[in-house]
Amino acid sequence: MRVRIIFKLKNRGAFLPFHHQHILAQFLKGVLVKGGNGDYINYPFYNFSGLKGQTKVSRNGLHYYSNLVTLVLSSADQQFLDYLLEQIFDFDNLQLGNLEVSPIYTEIEKTPEFGSEMKFICISPVVPTKASFNENDGKRFIQPKTDEFSDLLYESTMQRMESSGSYSNQKLSEYNKFQVVPDSVYLERLQERDKKFARIYSVFDADVRYEVRGYTLPFKLYAAKEVQEFLFNCGLGNYTYKGFGMLDIANANPTDRTERYHFAKELVTA
Repeated sequence: MRVRIIFKLKNRGAFLPFHHQHILAQFLKGVLVKGGNGDYINYPFYNFSGLKGQTKVSRNGLHYYSNLVTLVLSSADQQFLDYLLEQIFDFDNLQLGNLEVSPIYTEIEKTPEFGSEMKFICISPVVPTKASFNENDGKRFIQPKTDEFSDLLYESTMQRMESSGSYSNQKLSEYNKFQVVPDSVYLERLQERDKKFARIYSVFDADVRYEVRGYTLPFKLYAAKEVQEFLFNCGLGNYTYKGFGMLDIANANPTDRTERYHFAKELVTA
């Protein structure tokens, strides 16, 4: 499932870096550590967007000028999401980088219908390879049209689905159909305009900074509908719990599929 947290922005004009997933990842990890539930402190099966709002670009990054800003959280585990929301709403005021915000309400997105062929866009960069300390393999460019690109994402997906404990070995063995097909027209258009769809990003783990290459592009995915749903809820590729690999359905209207969400704590205190 996918929920949105709407925050009130108290210092309009404050800025975040263009790619600020590491700031949000540190915030969410801090919230989970403070919550103290050992089952969730290192829970990896969730995903989140960048902070959304009305922005202007400067050399410093993105300046936020809307009264409200939104963070999208996604996971297959509603109990985990409710717990995370409870911890966030324990705070009256929060600091997200330079932004001073206050959580005010939540919304839930309607779950789309999944099939064996889906067209996705990347809300945040997809990382097909893991980084290693003092090695460059995580930064290596891989042509998205190659089988290697698709195979790496398949291997990552199967490993994560297996470690989630939600799928039997028999089920996993049935998920052998998997092919990522990038939008060739989109890639050619970017190449003509000398624009990039793959960049180097920083990832922080145990106080160590790594560099990885992330890809932002539309693509079709041919896979079982259970695999499609897992990736929509938990992200595609590596470092999804750090805000990479969040997907959305192509050509979907984001304003036409939400409703107010009352998570467990709100229901108890109502």
